[in-house]
Amino acid sequence: MVTGVGRNNPRRGNSVSAQPRTPYSQSNNRVNFDHRSLLSGHRKGVVAGAARALLRIAEIPYGIVVRRRNRKFDAGHDVCSVDVPVISVGNLTTGGTGKTPVVCYLAKWLREHDVRVAIVSRGYGRGDRDENDEALELHARLPDVPHVHDPDRVAGATLAVEEFESQLILLDDAFQHRRLRRDLDIVVVDATCPFGYGHLLPRGLLREPISSLSRASLVIMTRVSCVAPTAITTIEQAIHRYHPECPIALADHQSQYLLEFPRTELPIEQLRGQRVAVVCAIGNPQAFEESLMACGAVVVAAHHLPDHDSFSPQIVTGLKDWVRSLGDTIDRVVCTHKDLVKLEMDRLGGKPLQAVVIDLVICRGDELVVEQLERIRSMVDIGDVGQEWPSE
Repeated sequence: MVTGVGRNNPRRGNSVSAQPRTPYSQSNNRVNFDHRSLLSGHRKGVVAGAARALLRIAEIPYGIVVRRRNRKFDAGHDVCSVDVPVISVGNLTTGGTGKTPVVCYLAKWLREHDVRVAIVSRGYGRGDRDENDEALELHARLPDVPHVHDPDRVAGATLAVEEFESQLILLDDAFQHRRLRRDLDIVVVDATCPFGYGHLLPRGLLREPISSLSRASLVIMTRVSCVAPTAITTIEQAIHRYHPECPIALADHQSQYLLEFPRTELPIEQLRGQRVAVVCAIGNPQAFEESLMACGAVVVAAHHLPDHDSFSPQIVTGLKDWVRSLGDTIDRVVCTHKDLVKLEMDRLGGKPLQAVVIDLVICRGDELVVEQLERIRSMVDIGDVGQEWPSE
């Protein structure tokens, strides 16, 4: 098992007494939907050990099903195509690898190079508006890129081509959804937790074995500033063990600005020296907190919800009570962009609420990414490049 080595950061505040109403575990000022400590082995005790043993048993049939499914697709069974190039962006593990900024980066590059791209996703966790949090965030950041939601990726891609005359399909979270043939398979690996604690679901976070990296056309390793250089080298060696020729680009998440609902942009420098409470419903909340501390914020309190939580009225009421209980120990509440698109408010519990907008920055291997994108762009019908989408 290979894991990233985190760096200590002094910008975490002292504990404060807070007793929010929540169904999740809590310790002093931290409220967590905490499963990573169990899976990683950090949570000790007889109960935790027994739970890991049961999850290890459940991992066995899951692995059998995954391997059988992969063998079917490896043999070319049930694989469909569309009439335009397809780029897939996905990961080996469940949630929190920083995939959305990668999708945003790729879509922007393609639009800047006059390619009519459409994003096709499964739409996991869609709410009343028939859009999930990631789709809402992407729509806010990429208003000129159509986004099709369909559990059937083949049907979604076909619709994008026929209805929107898209020249290229960008599949979001599709490394495991192999029914649609792709021309570029990008795998996002989070340097802070690259291989899901070395176990398949449900014992670990791996959706499929690490050996599946042999299918990748390109690996983008994210959050590299959060780990030591030796950890990056170890992760690269692990990837090349399964795919010796796989190109690897190193990337980081750069905090661009604060967003206040609905569209007010504030300088990210406003976080420096601020005592903040963190609210987030993402796959890797610890990495988000690290990014806030890198901006100079002091994390006084945190409330972690399950990934893609819908922020029901009951949950929001509990959050407001929690923030009020923190009183003058905090200056503001900070969340992620995909949390803000669901909360839709500029204050929470009497405190300002803002989201940090993050962009992907390629630290090493930019030429590898561009080379792959140029290759795919050359497959687009050049006669149509530069034309706008048809008017409705």
